[in-house]
Amino acid sequence: MKKFLFVIVLLAAGIWFGLGGRELIKDPMGTLEAFAVRHADWLPLERIGSSLFDEHCATCHDNPAMHAPTREALGGFSKETVMIAMEFGKMQPMAAHLSKQERGLIAMYLAGTDTQSYDWVEAARCQKPVENGGLASGPEYVTSWGLGNNNRRFVSSDLAGIDRGNVGTLELAWSFAFPKVTDMRSQPVIIGDTLYVGDKAKKLYALDRKTGCILREADFLTGVRSSITLARLSNGKQLLIFADSLATVFAVDPATLDIVWQTPARLFDKSVITGTITYENNRLFVPISSYEVAVSGSPSHICCKSHGGVIALDASNGDELWQWHATENASLQGLNADGQEQYGPSGAVVWTTPAVDTKRNRIYFGTGENLSHPATDTSDAIIALDMGSGELAWRFQAIEGDVWNAACLNNGANCPENAGGDFDFGASVILTQLPDGSDVLLAGQKSGEVFALSADPDSADGEVLWRNRISLGTTNGGIHWGMAVSGQRVIVPVSDPERDREGYTPRPGLYALDISSGEILWQKPVQRACDFDPAKRPLIGLAAMREGGRQTLEEQYQCSFYYGLSSAATVTPELAFSAGLDGRIRAYDIDSGEILWQVETAIPFDATNGIKGHGGAIDVAGQVVADGWLYVLSGYSMFGQLPGNMLLAYRVK
Repeated sequence: MKKFLFVIVLLAAGIWFGLGGRELIKDPMGTLEAFAVRHADWLPLERIGSSLFDEHCATCHDNPAMHAPTREALGGFSKETVMIAMEFGKMQPMAAHLSKQERGLIAMYLAGTDTQSYDWVEAARCQKPVENGGLASGPEYVTSWGLGNNNRRFVSSDLAGIDRGNVGTLELAWSFAFPKVTDMRSQPVIIGDTLYVGDKAKKLYALDRKTGCILREADFLTGVRSSITLARLSNGKQLLIFADSLATVFAVDPATLDIVWQTPARLFDKSVITGTITYENNRLFVPISSYEVAVSGSPSHICCKSHGGVIALDASNGDELWQWHATENASLQGLNADGQEQYGPSGAVVWTTPAVDTKRNRIYFGTGENLSHPATDTSDAIIALDMGSGELAWRFQAIEGDVWNAACLNNGANCPENAGGDFDFGASVILTQLPDGSDVLLAGQKSGEVFALSADPDSADGEVLWRNRISLGTTNGGIHWGMAVSGQRVIVPVSDPERDREGYTPRPGLYALDISSGEILWQKPVQRACDFDPAKRPLIGLAAMREGGRQTLEEQYQCSFYYGLSSAATVTPELAFSAGLDGRIRAYDIDSGEILWQVETAIPFDATNGIKGHGGAIDVAGQVVADGWLYVLSGYSMFGQLPGNMLLAYRVK
């Protein structure tokens, strides 16, 4: 096996040197990995994965007496699903000795055994010719996570086409089901009549946004993990930018869906790109997170050596411009409760989408908690960096000493002493203006607190203009994925699941705050719309993912335990759209909070693309609007919520 891998590496190296690739000298492993991914169609990667499966997995999965899923059954899952199971799901203890690349090859092999899941594609193709050579042309409805580099998630009346008068007429026009997928997390790009969307299985699609038919589609080794960003380079060239599950950044031609360039963007083996990549002036700003927070729950894991950061890339070719690290490199700190070595500092990951401030030449983003001691002043913080150099301009820390990892869910040995609340900044920082025209930064935390910060602070520690804690927050609660700004209102979704915790009262719902003062202008709680049996409460967070729920899937769809508002909001001058973990999406009047329209999505669908699907929890990106259409991503099972695989397109009459 090792000889075979060595031959493959030598072959790739020889070809790359033959092409005069200078990158191989600068980053040999990263370049060879990129080469292998790009030319996977003629490299025997699945054969390597098959050999790895035979060596490390077949003893259980090929033995009926073990009652483990067979190879054929595992082939029905996406590569991402298999990777999650091995990295911090049920299979993590068994796969802990494998490298990330070995796990990826096994997942690639298993997913490759499925030959029928995409038989429907040809019948779903558009019958009309592709116009403009396939270029993305027309109004730019959705080009980035924040619907603009200020992250306001605001859509003007002209682009939205949905208002108080017609929102009540929204009806389902078409639906698209994604096979082998249980989580919908990648916000699409919408230009003119083309919608670009990726899934976690392996596909990137260009769809006609008014019919859902397929204009173009392309395969990627591990699917699309991040949301998609449209980059228009200074030379006029268009690129679709996204990250896959192996923390590789791709630049794709929107006309052909061919890869223009790709580059690994990792700080550590456990690095992952969860937030969306921001584009500004031929530069990309890549937020770096880590899944070590999850694997730390395993008793055998040596905790913790990874941390978060941001990597800046040249958008034209993927060359690295600079790196910012949230902590210094970890060093040995002592032993944990089981006598294993323990390292730190670690954590302070970045899973928000950076906001751009061209006036000050800065980017802003939030960080998560530390995973192990010692605590740093960059965790649970808002960070301001110089765009050109990556140097720290200032930082504001909301909570000191928040040190937490998944071992704290079951009192594991890796749980830090005096563990904190796991209160990341997950909602992306918003740059907006006060009534006097001065700039202000708005940030929402999993603690349930909203902050307004000066864009020109008096010190390197930042400057708080106001702060308002509207909920108590939890590990999966508080303000999760994203707030939105319309005029002088910031719209704040609150997730807050039910928890047995002293002094804790969940406050899930939608809140409107005055940007100048932080005063609550209106609040609309959300409630479970069914009677839930308390005895069937799911396990918490990552434990639910490892052990499975206490309900059948049918029971979960009938009555979801989770119903709070975790996904990012989207606003117009008149409306706020916010969706729940029970699969319900609502349109609120921006002035009063009155619900003007709502619909259930956690239901079965005979999808327009010819296959059956099911909606589920709405999380992460949630929804976007464009010219009288509302597009909803339904399905998210990462932490025990309702699985689903639907893109739903609603149209006003």
